[in-house]
Amino acid sequence: MSATGQWNVTINSPMGAQQGTLDLTVDGATVTGTMAGPQGTMALEEGAVNGETLTWAANVTSPMPIKLEFSAQVSGDEISGTVKLGAFGNATFSGSRA
Repeated sequence: MSATGQWNVTINSPMGAQQGTLDLTVDGATVTGTMAGPQGTMALEEGAVNGETLTWAANVTSPMPIKLEFSAQVSGDEISGTVKLGAFGNATFSGSRA
């Protein structure tokens, strides 16, 4: 099952559940797209596919600059994984196709 498409996701951050959307495009070993949420819309960077795992990064600028680094797996219409929250540790996230 391809990860290409739009996803409604929830990041379980230290500040509580953060809702957002991912718009992913997978082309071979490359992942591109955007992430949108309360902090605005940002382009995904460093996107890659390694076997069953998708990875990408997003740079949040508000309320403070922070680089989010995602690692995810897709199973059918579900996506889940972890996100490194800069110096704030790791969190889990999950979602489903929009």
